[in-house]
Amino acid sequence: MLKLRAGTQEQISYLDRLLAAGLLTRTGVHGVYARGAVFEQVRLGLDRLIGRTAAPQSPEPLYFPPVLARHQLETNGYLSSFPHLAGTIFGFEGDEAQAVEQHELASRHEDWSRYQRMSDLVLLPAACYPLYPAVAERGPLPEGGVVLDTGDSYVFRREPSTDPARMQIFHMREIVRIADRDTVLDWREGWRVRADELLRSLGLEIEIDAANDPFFGRAGRLLAAAQRDQELKWELLAPVGGKATAIASCNYHQDHFGVTYELRTAAGELAHTGCMAFGEERVTLALFDRHGLEPERWPGGVRQQLEL
Repeated sequence: MLKLRAGTQEQISYLDRLLAAGLLTRTGVHGVYARGAVFEQVRLGLDRLIGRTAAPQSPEPLYFPPVLARHQLETNGYLSSFPHLAGTIFGFEGDEAQAVEQHELASRHEDWSRYQRMSDLVLLPAACYPLYPAVAERGPLPEGGVVLDTGDSYVFRREPSTDPARMQIFHMREIVRIADRDTVLDWREGWRVRADELLRSLGLEIEIDAANDPFFGRAGRLLAAAQRDQELKWELLAPVGGKATAIASCNYHQDHFGVTYELRTAAGELAHTGCMAFGEERVTLALFDRHGLEPERWPGGVRQQLEL
């Protein structure tokens, strides 16, 4: 059984208040919640606001389901860097007798995994992952590269917790830039400012900090240090349950996906990539934390921004 990541007492208390208000509903698994109508109304208002903010760049919408071809996860290095977060999809391929045996074990809540085989699908761990091989199939990028929008994609991270902000499955909205190095870096800097302004317009108290992804193991600690030192990842943090929490991030992948998928610019050089990612549930939780659990009482400017 995967170890539960415990939230602080203040985070747990905030979760209890969200549950009591009907904004979230338990499912029996930590970090997996049903969202009430009011919570979803705020989240969808945020999603529309992100879309309006990105619209001047005319990103190409490319929306994928919350599953990814397993060979893509094996190709892009995720299992080396984040094996502890991956979600793999298994399925039954046995006969009738094995189906009966599986049911008998499952009905007693015993281990029935031996009747399951790994499928060719995994749960999507980052909204941008399917974009890179899809764009690579088109051939060289057009002049100036491309900007893409993943929409409000469901993504999965296997890290059960009693911290309401650390959900196992949640919506991530990513705007992605694929181009030459300088173009991507300029674009990312612009989005750092734009995202800060967007979140502050909702009344949130934002901090921006160099950060790192949760890489696995000893080698991961070295990767994390290098990522932070090179400022490849900036996080935008806001209070959620008494703790400064990353609710969005600006990321620069260098030429990692260019090398992995042979993504090339119009000039034939390896493409660089970057993304602006918003954790929509986390932003929504930060809004309820900041303004209270009743959106009808929120400041008029915030309600207007979210079209509430």
